[in-house]
Amino acid sequence: MMTNKIKVHRAIHNLTQADLANKIGVSRQTINAMEKNKYVPSTVLALKLSKVFNVSVHDIFELEEID
Repeated sequence: MMTNKIKVHRAIHNLTQADLANKIGVSRQTINAMEKNKYVPSTVLALKLSKVFNVSVHDIFELEEID
């Protein structure tokens, strides 16, 4: 399972879901689904997020091992 810190980084940058969606070219619903771990973004989308937040992809997304 993959978890993310999109909501945390969005708050740090004072962005709404709609603001972030506009910056990376997706819908607000896509941002909402990613924040709830219901949608796993493509590599390109993950890279766009890392560019907006000015952090590495690893700072946003984490792969959790399942036992």
